[in-house]
Amino acid sequence: MATTEHPPPSSLRTWMLEGLADMGKAGGHTGPHAQPEPPHKGQRWWRVMCLTGVDYFSTLGYQPGIAALAAGLLSPIATIVLVIVTLAGALPVYRRVAEESPHGEGSIAMLERLLTFWKGKLFVLTLLGFAATDFLITITLSAADASTHLVENPHLTSTLHDKQMLITLVLVALLGAVFLKGFLEAIGVAVALVAVYLALNVVVVIVGVWHVATAGHVITDWSSALTAEHGNVFAMVGVALLVFPKLALGLSGFETGVAVMPHVQGDEGDTEEDPRGRIRDTKKLLTAAALIMSVFLIATSFITTLLIPEKEFESGGQANGRALAYLAHEYLGGTFGTVYDVSTIAILWFAGASAMAGLLNLMPRYLPRYGMAPHWARAVRPMVIVFTLVGFLVTWIFDADVDAQGGAYATGVLVLMSSAAIAVTIAARRAQQRGWTIGFAVVSAVLLYVTVANVVERPDGVKIGACFIAGIILISLLSRLARAFELRVTSVTLDDMAERFVRDMASRKMRFIANEPDQRDKAEYRDKIEQIRADNDMPEQEDFVFVEVTVTDPSEFEASLTVRGEVLHNRYRVLTLESSSVPNALAALLLHVRDSTNCTPHMYFEWTEGNPFANFLRFLLFGQGEVAPVTREVLREAEPDRGRRPRVHTG
Repeated sequence: MATTEHPPPSSLRTWMLEGLADMGKAGGHTGPHAQPEPPHKGQRWWRVMCLTGVDYFSTLGYQPGIAALAAGLLSPIATIVLVIVTLAGALPVYRRVAEESPHGEGSIAMLERLLTFWKGKLFVLTLLGFAATDFLITITLSAADASTHLVENPHLTSTLHDKQMLITLVLVALLGAVFLKGFLEAIGVAVALVAVYLALNVVVVIVGVWHVATAGHVITDWSSALTAEHGNVFAMVGVALLVFPKLALGLSGFETGVAVMPHVQGDEGDTEEDPRGRIRDTKKLLTAAALIMSVFLIATSFITTLLIPEKEFESGGQANGRALAYLAHEYLGGTFGTVYDVSTIAILWFAGASAMAGLLNLMPRYLPRYGMAPHWARAVRPMVIVFTLVGFLVTWIFDADVDAQGGAYATGVLVLMSSAAIAVTIAARRAQQRGWTIGFAVVSAVLLYVTVANVVERPDGVKIGACFIAGIILISLLSRLARAFELRVTSVTLDDMAERFVRDMASRKMRFIANEPDQRDKAEYRDKIEQIRADNDMPEQEDFVFVEVTVTDPSEFEASLTVRGEVLHNRYRVLTLESSSVPNALAALLLHVRDSTNCTPHMYFEWTEGNPFANFLRFLLFGQGEVAPVTREVLREAEPDRGRRPRVHTG
């Protein structure tokens, strides 16, 4: 709020922080949606579906192989279970999430409203840790799988067999470069990639089904082996249910589908407060993507299980992590197989785009607002660099191994889906929709079971998620500490009575007394004035206005400030404020008064009793404590010019 002159920023800094000044305002956007285009200038829902589809549809590159390893001959049946959970569970949940949270925050925003104060912030940070696990591992796992397809190509394997780590790092860097250049244009790239990839998969599926149909013994051999191994249909279904958690990666894509929701065009009459068209078209997006993917999952699991020898799915086998590519080379020749590999590599690489969009949409919406990230974290490009560097680290730690990252990826996906199911269950219950409440509760129970089973099966996933959570919480708390003395009031508004007080004082010395409201009786104000006069050796004719701050939610970081004036006991003028921090509110008021009157205001305090360190912790956590020195420090940081700085007096 200070008006001190600053040197003009460099062109690099301006480019890096483009859009930052417009973020954090009421109704404003952050992340990749800062200063968004009006809804009618957005993108058609099917184009945005391709953006989330680069993540969702790209799982065809590895999902059939995962299903074959997990379920063996039962892979098609286990995949049908996955499709049922997708269409009857995940899809209704995320259609409701889109309705309840239409600005891309997803279920985290819904759950944030249930908890307040620090417990709410820590809960959101935990969910953000799992979201970071999901989205970052999506970037690194997809890049690693793309490099696997490249290295395993028969024409290139001899040249690139020991270059997978380098190739993966290059792919992660290229994805970051796309976002540094500008992201919305990349939707066109996503449309082209998805169209080509799905078309090639249609060819592979048709050829695969034709080979299964013309070689009649294939189905007979498969059904005989199933019967011999499992006995009857009920046993098969039971085993399929047990192995279903291992197929959980096939549920990925819904969270990113909601994350890219702000790009959906909607209707001409849509507003940010009531984007009905965007909600409707996002539901179309989610439904279309789920139906397309369900058809492909069932068809590809069927043909890969029947046509690929079991040993080829195992580690080191030619179909490991690339089952459909194996079929493309085997039945359609090296040229088509290479084209399929190129398409798969491209979509797997670009699958990180929707994940990066999710990160850039979520993190800047929460962390800076909580004071738990630097101010520049609201800008897209610095965050792209941060996430790209973290992607390098994750790739190096996991040695670009797809299987090693699968557990963490599944854990992140399932935790977010479970939280979404719980959130919509609560929303339905509050809306007194008994049928939906029961239905969503059943879905929540299924997803929680799958999550727990996945954690038991692959505990490394939750360990990695815990590392992300611990990292986010530690960095967030350190950032909050580093920004403790930052002026965090976004605007100051005075009502008519408060304005009258300020105008009246502007004709003489502007003297305020910081008062902690107690009984608010006549004796309290009389004694306070006498104490201030005695402590500061001031004459009796000096005039004062009291300022009283009520702390609301001390865990909040940024907020606007409304100042109300009132006259108590027909004598004492009092300004009342509500804020998350007493010193910040007082400093913001003083700076506003100075700027609006061109006079230097003075504020008088009494020293706070108690240990200074304990008082500082009270300020950091509860917005109170050592008020006088903290107010002065906030003023010093906000106004470097000592001559223009409001005066703080303590006695």
